[in-house]
Amino acid sequence: MKKIIVALDGLKLSLTSIKTAIDLTKSEGAHLVGVFLDDFTRNSFSMEEAIHKNNLKELSEKDQQQRNIAVKEFEFYCREAGVNHAVHRDKSFALPDLMRESIYADLLVISADETFTRFTETPPTRFIRDLLGGVQCPVLITPQEYKPLERVVMLYDGAPSSVFAIKMFTGTLPGVNKLPAEVITVKEEDLHLPENKLMKEFMKRHNPNALYTVLNGEPEAAILDRLRQEGEATLIVLGAYQRSTVSRWFRSSMADTIQKHLRCPLFIAHN
Repeated sequence: MKKIIVALDGLKLSLTSIKTAIDLTKSEGAHLVGVFLDDFTRNSFSMEEAIHKNNLKELSEKDQQQRNIAVKEFEFYCREAGVNHAVHRDKSFALPDLMRESIYADLLVISADETFTRFTETPPTRFIRDLLGGVQCPVLITPQEYKPLERVVMLYDGAPSSVFAIKMFTGTLPGVNKLPAEVITVKEEDLHLPENKLMKEFMKRHNPNALYTVLNGEPEAAILDRLRQEGEATLIVLGAYQRSTVSRWFRSSMADTIQKHLRCPLFIAHN
């Protein structure tokens, strides 16, 4: 039985992440853990303003009540769906706690707009970027709006990282892998699939019904143009964050680009 974890902020609960995680848990016959990151530095209010108004205790108690309600809400959805589940409430710093949880998970589900602060950011958020740089299991990033998955697109560029991502996806989510699937690659010159014979031999064992599309042009632009034709219920599978932290300052990951321009779920794995 696989273990799926869903990262949740009790002060800003993502129902999309919960519903997506429950769907995946049911399709894979997995065990679901709601990881509530009750970071002690995370408040719904300005600490400076609370101290100034002398109502810090009152506001802190309200936050705790809200977090408790969020846990009960998660458990309600799980019971209603009939999924095997548990709750972890991690009370230290959110990012290290989630990194540690990911070591012992087969898949992490998290919302694209999670910040674990009281501020909002446009995806990709700083928290998600930092998470993807060091997470220890595949990650499924959910958009803000929930939609049941209908189709899968696997991005392949001939690099080991893209093959690894496909390998992790088909092994981690064999139920989702039964959906209609397409392998997309981009070539600036010829239109032949990289390592054509080996890749198709590999895919024959992992998803024999997958279709293949080779696009021509600059990879980032060609992929975005192609993915814009997909619906928001299409899951995109890709490798990401293979470069060092320093090099990421100068060139964003394809995962960042997709999060910035499209609203679709992403399955990201790196070795």
